[in-house]
Formats: sequence, structure tokens, C-alpha cells
Amino acid sequence: MATKGHFAGARNRRGRQLGRVLATRYAEVVVDQLFEGRTKLAEAFVPLVQAAEQTLGLDEAKRTRILLRVDAGGGSLDDVNWALSRGYQILCKDYSGQRAARLAASVTRWVDDPDEPGRQVGWVELEASEYVRPVVRIAIRKRKPNGQWGIAVLISSLSPAEVEELSEVSLACSLDPAKELLLTHVRLYDQRGGGVETSFKGNKQGFSLGKRGKKCFEAQQMVMLLGSLAHNVVVWAQLWLAGTASAMQHYGPLRMVRDVFHVSGFLLLDAWGRIRQIGLNQDAPFALVLLSPLRTLVAPAHVTIYLAKSGMSQSDRNAHENGLY
Repeated sequence: MATKGHFAGARNRRGRQLGRVLATRYAEVVVDQLFEGRTKLAEAFVPLVQAAEQTLGLDEAKRTRILLRVDAGGGSLDDVNWALSRGYQILCKDYSGQRAARLAASVTRWVDDPDEPGRQVGWVELEASEYVRPVVRIAIRKRKPNGQWGIAVLISSLSPAEVEELSEVSLACSLDPAKELLLTHVRLYDQRGGGVETSFKGNKQGFSLGKRGKKCFEAQQMVMLLGSLAHNVVVWAQLWLAGTASAMQHYGPLRMVRDVFHVSGFLLLDAWGRIRQIGLNQDAPFALVLLSPLRTLVAPAHVTIYLAKSGMSQSDRNAHENGLY
């Protein structure tokens, strides 16, 4: 059953928490996992990463090539050390606000961030001896409306070469490599860009997941898994259809489901129930755009795709089958 939990702007609300591991480069859901309403990221971090390990078959060698970008909720000392001991690369915010303020006090040079006016970043000078692998720490500060500094600290296990590889930026070409490395670390973290949160919003809009809540925990898990599958099918479809419709790569689930997946048409089956021809309604807005990439996609299955008249009768479709069109 749903339990009282931590839900923004909804005091005493009952519900469940959905944890997600997202492959941000591909926008694919790796793992979705359902937790009770009181669960925080600090408690869900290890189970989610372990589930991702199982899903992706991550051995020790593969884990060293995985970068975990995590919000402050998963940046506790225990969580970070667990991930580092498993071989992962880590780029996350420190969980403790008090520790962040103490670490920021050691910064001797603050640099203005050109990507976000009013934000400053700087290297933390204190040694990070509490971590099981070498890390660097970067303090970030920005004025609050009340005039006080809002402070956070990033923790990174990435080497300068790995930062260059991930960001596709040559630090050697910079007039100030140390400053560029500092800013590039921050940009890499910003690239997480609320990716998980954005995917949740897109799934709710495109698949109406917010209207499909179930009282039974197991039933809600099934809805969750169907939503994960639907999310990835949309992501894969964007790749399949990208041949002549690159704009679709930027469509969210709502536009893909509402506009692209709702192109009407006809299916022609053979005597064994296999699809042999697909007729797309020529009056549908996306029919012409989809024609070429769909032909490429289904060519190995020897399926013919054509533009059909919206009012095509059965006799017309039979004529098309017999090559009379």
C-alpha cells in the first residue's frame, strides 16, 4: 500500500517513490524501481546501482567506464565510497550542506561561471582523505534572494584526460587549463540537466502515468515496468525514424505518441496472418515523412509500405495488392 512520504508541496500525502537509472547519452531507462513513500535517494542509491549492474551485466572492467552523475541526495560519504570501491567514476554533489560550507571556505580563487551569471566556482584546497580513491572537489556558490551565499560542493573522481574525453574539449588549447578544467567539471555535472526529472515529466504527459496509479504495490510495479518499456520504445523509434525526420529526435513522448504514432492507415495480412503491406493515410501530417525510414526499417521482413488514400475501399486495397496502382 501507499505510505506517507516526502512529496514536494504535498504535506501528509500518501504515495510511492519511483527510482530511476537513466543512460543520459542515449536517454534510455536502464532501471526503474518502486520504493515506499518515505524512501530518500540516500537509501535508494545502492539498490538502484546494483539493479543497473545486473541489467547491464557490469563486471569490474566495465564499471570503470561508467560515470555516475548523482544529485546531492546520493552524495553521502558512505554512498560515494561504496561507488568508488566498486570501481565507478563519480560526479556528484556532497550530501552535507554544513560540510559544503566548510569546504568552500578553503577556496582561494573564485572563478565566474560564464554559463550562469552570478555563479562562481573554485577548487577546494582541503585534502579529501576520507574517500577510498582520489577525488577532487569543486565549490559552487551563488547569491540567494536574501543576499546570502547558496553553496554546494561537487565530488569528482575523473582525471583531466577523462574530463576531456567526456566533454570533447581540449584543455591544452586553453590559456588557463586549470580554470577550464574547473568549469568543464561543472558543465559535465550540469549536463545531467535534470535528465531523470525530465524523463518523469515526459512519461507522465506522453503515457498518462499519473492517471494509472494502483493501490496494490505489485500492480503498480507492473504499470511502472510497462511505462519503462514504453519510454524506451519511443527512444528507439526516434532512432529508427531519424533517416529523413531528424526533427523527431527532439520530440518528447507526448508528441511521439500523439502525433507520430497516431498516423492512420491499413494493414494487409497474408493467409498466415503475417503483415505484407502497410498503407499510410496520405492525408496524415507525418505520413510522407515516415514513408522512407519505415521502408528501410521493415525491408528485411519483405513488407511493402505505400501512401494510401484516406477513403480507399477494400477493392482499391486489393487492386494495390495485385499491382494495379
